[in-house]
Formats: sequence, structure tokens, C-alpha cells
Amino acid sequence: MLAATDAPESLVVASRALGLAYRELGDADAADQYLRKAIRRAEAAGLDRRAGEARMSLVGVLADRGDLAAALAEADAAAPVLRGADAGRLLAQRALVLGRAGRLDDALASYREALRQVRQERDPRFEAGILNNLGTLQVYRGEVRLAEATLRRCVEVASRAGLNHLATLARANLAFAAMRRGDIPRALALFDEVENALDTTGGRVASIRLDRAEALLTVRLVGEARTVLASTIESLKAGGFAADLAEARLMLARAELQDEDSEAATRTAVAARDDFARQGRVGWAVLAEYIAVQARADSGERSEQLLLVAQRVAGELARRGWAVPAAHSRIVAGRVAVALGRLTVAERELAEAGSARNSGPVGLRASAWEATALHRLAQHDRRGARAALVAGLRVVEEHTASLGCTELRVHAAEWGQDLASLGLYLAFQSRRPRAVLAWAERWRAGALRLAPARPPHDPWLAETLAELRGVVDELTKAAAEGAETRALRTTQVRLEREVRQRSRHTRGARHQPSRLSVRELVEALGERALIELIRYDETLVAVTAVEGRFRLWPLGGYDDALRAMGAMRFFLHRLARRHGTAASLEAARKGLRHAADQLDADVLRPLRGAVGDRELVIVPTGRLHALPWSALPSIADRPVTIAPSAQVWLNATGATRRRRNGGAVLIAGPGLDHADAEVTALHARYEPAVALTGEEASADAVRTALDGADLAHIAAHGRFRTDNPLFSFLYLADGPFMVYDLERLASAPRQLVLSACDTALSAVRPGDELTGVASAFLSLGTETLVASVTPVHDDETRELMVAFHDRLAADLSPARALAEATRTSGVLGFVCFGAG
Repeated sequence: MLAATDAPESLVVASRALGLAYRELGDADAADQYLRKAIRRAEAAGLDRRAGEARMSLVGVLADRGDLAAALAEADAAAPVLRGADAGRLLAQRALVLGRAGRLDDALASYREALRQVRQERDPRFEAGILNNLGTLQVYRGEVRLAEATLRRCVEVASRAGLNHLATLARANLAFAAMRRGDIPRALALFDEVENALDTTGGRVASIRLDRAEALLTVRLVGEARTVLASTIESLKAGGFAADLAEARLMLARAELQDEDSEAATRTAVAARDDFARQGRVGWAVLAEYIAVQARADSGERSEQLLLVAQRVAGELARRGWAVPAAHSRIVAGRVAVALGRLTVAERELAEAGSARNSGPVGLRASAWEATALHRLAQHDRRGARAALVAGLRVVEEHTASLGCTELRVHAAEWGQDLASLGLYLAFQSRRPRAVLAWAERWRAGALRLAPARPPHDPWLAETLAELRGVVDELTKAAAEGAETRALRTTQVRLEREVRQRSRHTRGARHQPSRLSVRELVEALGERALIELIRYDETLVAVTAVEGRFRLWPLGGYDDALRAMGAMRFFLHRLARRHGTAASLEAARKGLRHAADQLDADVLRPLRGAVGDRELVIVPTGRLHALPWSALPSIADRPVTIAPSAQVWLNATGATRRRRNGGAVLIAGPGLDHADAEVTALHARYEPAVALTGEEASADAVRTALDGADLAHIAAHGRFRTDNPLFSFLYLADGPFMVYDLERLASAPRQLVLSACDTALSAVRPGDELTGVASAFLSLGTETLVASVTPVHDDETRELMVAFHDRLAADLSPARALAEATRTSGVLGFVCFGAG
């Protein structure tokens, strides 16, 4: 408790300490109040040095609030009375303000002089503080490797002096540097470590969360980034941190731009620019204008005015040391110049940005290669344009491969969308079916082609998954009994968040790029026919391959096909439930036949002249991955294999030549009427098989049994999680067996049958990147998988499965065995995936 009778110097010191404490707690207004009180008391008592110290602290608070002119004025007022180490500290504060103003070169010079002065005084606290801020500045300047060395030195100095909080802040900036270098798993691991170590309030943590949001945008987790930004913006508003608030709005504009909301991105960027202008942060205002320029270009604008603005912004950013956004602005200028026919201007701008093709964030490099392709096209160099597009997609593929987590991989692949679209356009212009197929395959199910990056042995992750399994099991039972579930749902959300975050730390495996070999594809197809569906300008196009002949076929509209498929799935749901009168069920059958005939007429019937009655390998696109193919008239009784891509199918067929000695594994989950009887019936066919039923069918036992099995059959309830496909599961004796559990398998079963509803459903991201139970098994090495894309009644499922395994045991291929079992049982909904 401070009293008016205390010594004046004690009151000054205490007021300053309270101001610094409030700043750390995230209350800039209270911090400002106490520091000004310290200055008044010091000046009244003639304590010039103490007043200078308080002013030095106020510099940082004013910078937080965005009042940079006032911050520099306070620094000027403090300078005459501070000597030695204090003078160096003041220089460091001034450098922080200059950095926030976007004067990066001036800030760098101030930090270096401050560091020289502080080192003479041997003050580890302020040396570490300056190193931390200097490292951050070097990241902004694009000197990432140098920044990491500076920040590691900061951690070393701070840790040796017992300054654990400062060491933690330096690790947060190391995460920022790793993110800018493209090492997202490392960045996310450091962000998690830091947030767990710091208090969850205050401007420091808000700043760290802004950096995390940028990392999420780097892997195109836009929804999650916007959630982080929304909560951070509210926190900054409440704390009065105007400077960080403006930066958060700038980051939000980036997220809106990535979310293809150019109008919102423009509004938010302009608002951020105005905030920066009011704060005197001219450099940051130019950064906001750069986002607005991108938004205008993404909305389709190609005008002389936009070209001039992009050129001006690029020049201003380069002068202020913002290397990466400067290069991106030049790319925008180059693309606009190409569209306007200003080839000389385009060549100059793209040459300036040329280094961006080989360094910087993945989004920048992908854009640089696309701009190069556009420039070469304008010069009528189609071969050079194709080479640039291939190089750009290789950058995206390498970045995707560096990520070990499936969730990150399928999102990060979106960086290739514009490159692949332009390549596909050029292929269609050539009217060569092989070229169209090659380009469709370059950006299709790429994550499934990568070597699986299984997380390292992690006891924490195993324990958390087990805890989550128990919570979901308890939640399911409580919900069935009508009991209160809010606490359990809260725990489930927390555990799922922890599992997701931990899994994202996994690094990718070394990647050897593979390209579709037409010769190998033709050889592997033999007498089978390939149908690869491609979505192009909202229509469907097919490439067929039959006996080495490739043909291109225009088909119906993509949306029309989705409507027909939606009707088919609706009627199959009705029939599986068997609810309603006999007349209503007959109406459902008629509706199913009508919708199937309509879709068949649009998609498959035009191809019958080419494919005849051959066995088919079909590569769907988009939401057509959920189509119950056996219900289509053109499929009838023929064997059909569905594959995510022709390359994935080719890889799987190559693997089928290598059989395993793991034997058969038969598993029955709880609550499924036919499961135990189905496993009992199959056990006699596969003696000596491993059979797990009842309480024996636990997650750990099932995972152990599946590892390395030649054939596995699982009869269990399944659920596809549309909100997060990687938490889709098969329900076992002790709860859900999730995709995250599957990824811990060392060797997935060679052949797998999932006798459960909807277990073949997958979420589909751009580039036909799939996530779900079925796609997880395929990515882990399962060669052939039979599963359902719709609900099927229990007794019908058992009948189909017994018939299927009878034929499989008679040495029929899985695709042919399923076709014959479907014909004899009349059960629709099961699909054969993979090699077939």
C-alpha cells in the first residue's frame, strides 16, 4: 500500500513498477496512468533520472497504444537525463517504436547501437530483451536464418540469467521465424509450448496468437485462423492495445482474402490502413494497402490504375525493408501488366520479383511461378509456361510433404489450385486427352501419394486418445439415457483440440515426387477401362483409357450430377431404415431408379461406346466420391474399382504383387446386431484367423491385430465426422477407434472390409484431397478396401458380406467378388476402393 508520507523516490519507483505490471497484464490504460504518475512525482521531487526511466517505460506503452509520435517524443524527453545502460535501453525502446512505424533500417541501426552500449554494462536482462526484439525485426526484414541465430542467443542469455519469462518470449519469436522459414510443424510446436508457459492474458500473448494465426494461414486453415483472430481482436480492444489491434485487423484481411471474400478483405484492409495512418505508422499503412491491392486483383480487376498502385506499393515496401510483400506486390503488378498487354512492364516487374520463385513463403513462391507462366504465355511460349507451372506445383508438393499431419497436408495442397487450373486450361486448349489426364493427375489426391508420416512414439498422445475414447464412450451412453452431457462435451472439445495440436507437430517424410506413367498405366489396366472424371468450368469431362487409346468426353453439369446423387442417397437412406408403408418404400425405390438413371445418362452412358462391358476403374471428382456406384444402370453387374486418382490406383496395383503373411483378422464391434454372427460365420472360412469380439475388441487389441494383417474384416458401427473428418471412427468395445488411432499403425492391412454404414465417406478438399476412415487406410498402405458410402440394413449387410467372402475365398478379385455379391443380394451402397 502506497502512502503520501512515503519517500518521494519510493513512490516513483512503486508507481513505475505498477505501470510495468499493468502493461504485462494487458491493461494499457492503467499502465499509462501509473507511468505518468511516476513522471509527475519524479519531476516534482527533482528526480530527473527517475523521470527519465519512467518516460522510457512509457515509450513502450504508447507504442502498444499506437501513438508512435507521442512515444518518440517521450524518448526524446528522456534521452538527456539517461546515461550508460539506461541510454542503451532507451535506444532499444526507440528501435521498437521505429520498427512499428515500418522504419526497419532505422530500427536496425538503433538496436545495434543499443546492444553495443548494454553489453558494456553487462546487463543480461536488457541484452536478452534487445536480442529478442532484434531477432523479430530481422524476421520482418526477411533475414530469417540470421534472426534464428539472434533469438537462440537471446534464449541462451536469458536462461543463463534465470530470466525464464524472457526466454519463453524469445521461443515465441523462434516460432514466428520457423513459420516464416516454412517449417510449420516446428512453429506450431513452439507456439503450443509458449502458450502453455505464459499467462493467457495481455498484449504479449495476443501478439503470439497473431503469429499463430499467420502460421495457420500458411497451411490454409482459414476457418481456425479466423477464430483465433476474432478472440484476439476482442482481447486487444479490451486491453487498449491499439497497435496490436491494427495488426490483427491486417491479419484478418489476409484471412478474408484467403477465404475468397475479396470485398470483406478490401474493407478490413482499408480500415487497418486508416488505423496505421492515425498511429503514424506509415510503413504498416503501406502493408495494409498491399492487402487491398491483392484483394482488388483477386476480384478480377485488371486496370491501369491498379497497375500503378501495385507498382507504387511495391516500391514503398521495398524501400522500407518489407522484402516478401514487396515481391508479392510486384507479382500482382506483373500479372495485371500481362493482362493489359504491357509486356515490357510485366517483364520488368516479374524480373524484380524473380527471387521470390526460390525463396520466401510457399504462397509467394507459387504465385511467382504462376506469374512467370502468365508472362511466358503472353510471349507465346507455351512450353515455358508449362515448365513454370510444373515448377510451381513442385514447390507446393515439397511444402505439403514437409508436413506430417494429414490435416495440414490436405489444406496446404490448396496453394497449387491456381497453378493446376492454368495447367488444366492449357491442356484442354491442346485437345490432347493424355495431356488433360496428366494435368488432372498433377493436382489430385496429392496427400495420398505422399509417404505416410506416422507420428513418433508419443506416450502423451496415446494416453490422450485413450482418455478421449473413454469420454466419448461415456458421452454416448449418457446421451442414450437422457442424462446431462455438457461437462462431457466440454471435455471432449478440449481433448480433441489437444490431439489436433499435438498431431500437427509431426514432420513430413522425405519425398520422392512421382508422375503418372502412361505406359505403366496402360500395362496395368490390361483389359480394364479407366474413366477419370474432371470438373472443368462447372461441367464434367471424362478421360477414358481403353487398350492404350485415350479419349476426351464432354459430359453433363457437375451440379446436376450432385443433385441426382443427393436424391439417390436420400432414397437409399429411406430404404435402409425401412420406415414407412409399403407404398412409400416402393415410391423410394422408384425415386432411386429415376435419380440413378438420370445421373447415369449424364455421366456414364455417353462413354459406353468407348468402355463397352469392361471392368472399370473410375476416378471421381469432388463430392462424387460419395456416389453409390453400384446403383447406376451402366454399372449393372460389372466389377468396378473406385480410386482417388489414377496414380494412387497404379501404386496400389503395383503393391498387390507383394502378399503378406499376416493372416486374417475378424473384428466385431458392440451394438451391431449382425456383427458377432458375421464374424463367427467368416471365422470358419479363414481358419486360423484372429477373431476379436465382445470386450476383446478394444482399441489397443484391434490396432495390434490390424498391424501387418493380410486381410481384415471389421463389423462395427461407424460415424463420419463432417466437422472434423480425422475424428471419424469405428465404434469398438471401449469406444471410438479414430483416424488418429489408425495413423499409429506401422503397417495397415493389405485388404480391408468395413462392414459398417458410411465408413467410406470422406471430406473432399480442393484438389480432391480426401480425409476420413477409408482414405486414412489407403494413405497408410491398404491396397484394396471395401466399405459403404450409405447406410445398409444389418441383415442385408450380413448377407452381402457372406456372399462376398465366399467369392473372395474362391480367388476372385475383391472388385469382382463385390460385384457378384451385390448382384445376388441386391444390396447397394458398398464400394470397392484402391486396387480392386
